[in-house]
Amino acid sequence: MCPQAASGGRRRRAASRAAGAHNICRLLSRRAHGFYARDAGVAHRKNLGLLRRIICQESTKFKNVWTTHSASPIAYERGRIYLDNYQCCISSIAREPRILYEKPKCSKSEKIEDALLLECPLGEMLPSPSDYKSSLIVLTVQNWLLRLSADSGEILEKIYLVGSCCKFRYLSWDTPQEVMVVKSAQNKLPAAARQAGIQQSVLFYLAVFQVLPLSFIGMLEINKKIFGNGVTDVAVSNGILIVMHSMGLVRLYNFQAICEQFMEQPFDLGHEFNWNGQVGVVGKYPFGLPCNIKITDTPPLLFEASSLENAFQIGGYPWHYIITPNKKKHKGVFHICSLKDNALAKNGIQDMKCCSLEPDWIYFHPDMSGRIIHVGPNLIKVLNLKEVKNSTDQVEVVEDFTIVANRENCVSNAVTVTASGRVVKKRFNLLDDDPEQETFKIVDYEDELDLLSTVAVTEIGADGKAHLDFHCNDHGILLKSIPLLESWDVTYSHEVYFDKDLVLHIEQKPNRRFSCYVYQMICDTAKDDECSSPENTKKVFCKKGGRIFEYI
Repeated sequence: MCPQAASGGRRRRAASRAAGAHNICRLLSRRAHGFYARDAGVAHRKNLGLLRRIICQESTKFKNVWTTHSASPIAYERGRIYLDNYQCCISSIAREPRILYEKPKCSKSEKIEDALLLECPLGEMLPSPSDYKSSLIVLTVQNWLLRLSADSGEILEKIYLVGSCCKFRYLSWDTPQEVMVVKSAQNKLPAAARQAGIQQSVLFYLAVFQVLPLSFIGMLEINKKIFGNGVTDVAVSNGILIVMHSMGLVRLYNFQAICEQFMEQPFDLGHEFNWNGQVGVVGKYPFGLPCNIKITDTPPLLFEASSLENAFQIGGYPWHYIITPNKKKHKGVFHICSLKDNALAKNGIQDMKCCSLEPDWIYFHPDMSGRIIHVGPNLIKVLNLKEVKNSTDQVEVVEDFTIVANRENCVSNAVTVTASGRVVKKRFNLLDDDPEQETFKIVDYEDELDLLSTVAVTEIGADGKAHLDFHCNDHGILLKSIPLLESWDVTYSHEVYFDKDLVLHIEQKPNRRFSCYVYQMICDTAKDDECSSPENTKKVFCKKGGRIFEYI
């Protein structure tokens, strides 16, 4: 071997080692930032991207595979349909309904008031094998908090909240899948007690829990002696205690600071306690949970604002809030202001000037982009907050894109001329949400597929026809339109869920009649196309577990 060749080989090997070291450094750097080619999350994202392309291609159809009806409210959570006050659970994944569990009808004392779905946290060691599977937290009318298996309905945990001093009614998240809040109904004295001059100072109770494993943080009272006489409602979200007052006032407090400052003693579920002369077990009947957070003084105020009907939202980058000026004449007018100094953003007054029975609505985009979605009867605006050029302190509201309803056949002229030349003037104008014109009813966001979904409805004769559209979340481009076969009555209450390859429509009719229509993604063939058209649908009835299902 010649010396030149040997030295060249050494140089190539050295260069290869240097490149390899450089690649390793890049890989470690990407790992530190959450990027790794063999990571399960990367594979999952690629699969979701592939599913999005399949859903949006022209040949893909969504077919109404089955329908069921109920005399009680129907709920949907992550591929599971709950009926009969959560006593029956049906999988919506299969082409045919599959009953996961069905319990005997419960008594009125066991009625479920509210429910939340719990999902296993990633990367944490949990005390019980059942904690690694999805479960359902339910609140009963008798103040029991139960954790049920989402697939079998088996009771995994039972917590008794409190005796007859209050009625707990609502479940919500402070931090999603981490901290849960149980809220009571507002305490009101009987009319006779009020006439006798008896005063009720405690308005609400809040019980706060860490979830999976389920642990008790504390319980507190919302007392009008501390927060004022005009308190109408209360909520906890993202570590903030939100207190709503009459006349539209909204006040924010640091909830974590309140817990740390006013907690008298921490308690653990299942442990014995001696509290105010009572001896019992925490979370067991008949003692329940102690009220261990006693607010004795008004906490420091973080922020307050006045808004019509207490409508108040925080979001965006940098932080902004949305309110409606607290006068009825300003209904439908939204102000976008800086949370830092209350300054109104440039172009921060949003007013669609709608003439409609149902008002337009506005909210921060759930994709965490900081954008704002403003929905009117025939127009959806996606807005963004951007710094004003040559001014780092001022922010302006700019339009990202708009989605417009299809109203090509709408005739809006107030004056028309007949064939004979006679001028005819209309005595009234159509409302912006007139049923005969296509009107937006629902706008939602599918976070896993990054799609913006809209439901638009047009009344044709006696029937209303609706379609679900998927739009690009970045630019608003229409990617897919799915007709809903069932008639849509705008006077009924409707919910539409789009969950990957599933579309679910839940309808509430008069006299407590509920219907659930399940659509699933299918590969289009001539046969499927024929049977999915309204003219060729044939209903087949099937009975499963004492329940009747309609197949199409």
